[in-house]
Amino acid sequence: MKRENATSQSNSSETSRREFLQWTGAAAAGSALAGVGIPRVHAGEDNTIRLALIGCGGRGSGAVANAMNSVHGPVKLYAMADVVEDRITSRHKVLSKEFGDRVDVPKDRQFVGFDAYKKAIDCLGPNDVAMLTSFAYVRPLQLEYAVKKGVNVFMEKSFGPDAPSLRRLMKAGEEAKKKNLKIAAGLQCRHSVNRQELIKRIRDGQLGELQLIRAYRIHPVGGMGKKPEGYDELLWQIRNFVRFFWVSGELFAEMNIHQIDEICWLKDQWPVLARGIGGRAAATRDHGQGFDSFSIEWTFPDGTKATDGVRWLGGHCFSEFATYAHGTKCAAQFSGNIHKGTTRTYKDQRINDDNIVWEAPEETVNPWDAEWDVLLNSIRQDLPQNEVERAAKSNFADLMGRAAVHSGKEISWDEMTKSEFQLYPGKIDDLNYDSEPPVKADENGYYPVPVPGVWNET
Repeated sequence: MKRENATSQSNSSETSRREFLQWTGAAAAGSALAGVGIPRVHAGEDNTIRLALIGCGGRGSGAVANAMNSVHGPVKLYAMADVVEDRITSRHKVLSKEFGDRVDVPKDRQFVGFDAYKKAIDCLGPNDVAMLTSFAYVRPLQLEYAVKKGVNVFMEKSFGPDAPSLRRLMKAGEEAKKKNLKIAAGLQCRHSVNRQELIKRIRDGQLGELQLIRAYRIHPVGGMGKKPEGYDELLWQIRNFVRFFWVSGELFAEMNIHQIDEICWLKDQWPVLARGIGGRAAATRDHGQGFDSFSIEWTFPDGTKATDGVRWLGGHCFSEFATYAHGTKCAAQFSGNIHKGTTRTYKDQRINDDNIVWEAPEETVNPWDAEWDVLLNSIRQDLPQNEVERAAKSNFADLMGRAAVHSGKEISWDEMTKSEFQLYPGKIDDLNYDSEPPVKADENGYYPVPVPGVWNET
């Protein structure tokens, strides 16, 4: 099962996070949690944890598959919601074919509309899970509602397109703690056993003091074409979510939050300053709002630097998808292609195959399955799990970098976390099919693009 194209007119060659589903099946039994006893809990009928899928795109149906793969089932898809009916219909058909009677979503539990998430969550009971897999613009208000209803949550990245939305998300996360709800965030690399092992080695001093962290996400991603005549403007922008800042935070914020979360995890701190440069290719035909190249530097409290290099262009450009850490003793690789758990330490600072000292074996459970193993086990064992604050702070670091590149300024942690800048100027709770989108295309179908030195996001 692969993620649908981010845009309906894109030739994107972005590799799907769900390609890792090929790792699963029998291998899932190798989960580190497989031996944990599973007590009977009240979760639907017959000890089944019921899922409500809210946002029925590729990322959502992929997450359903990850949940179905877990050794901590049984789980059942029980409700579906989206703002576009055809996404529910198509994904219901695909998921039903793959998982049979574990998909139990008749028409009366398929909800369409901007308030459909409420109806889907209302179908759930204690210990069930609301899957918030639509886009960042509605993540905070959907989390609020799930917490109000006393329902556990799996929420995909990214978590808010701007600072006010992230603060709202964190407030809901605090309420979830009071109710002992389990909240998982879709930064799946945190559940990679190979990365966890390398983190232990770094904390034990095998690399010495970290001096530099480097992350790269350099691979082709196609642009967005012109909106077809007669296509609804609001739904066009929502469908093409990674091309519009207000919907998702844009492609950089949506995708590179993984690399930035790895940087912050390695350093075990949040950055105090970000600066960067970026832009778009000359004569680009991308009608979306975003840049196609970024180079960002974060500074941490002790002065340590971390960098992130991003380029979405194809052609004859080189590609790299990896994260590296350099200490006073030696270097390490922390992450591999498409978030694979490629972790190694080297004799010195040279990142060469003939210079490897230690290398972790291939993971038997991919990180997307592993995060569901952890969540479902937390529910069944009533273990504390609330990833909201950590996820939101990684998202703040993400937005710092984006704001620095777009504005051409240095952006501090305090500036970003206290910012009142909002990409959707109205009350997002009131969004409906008749709402005017906050950005409009020019006469040639191109949407506004940041101009460094003029643009401001704080």
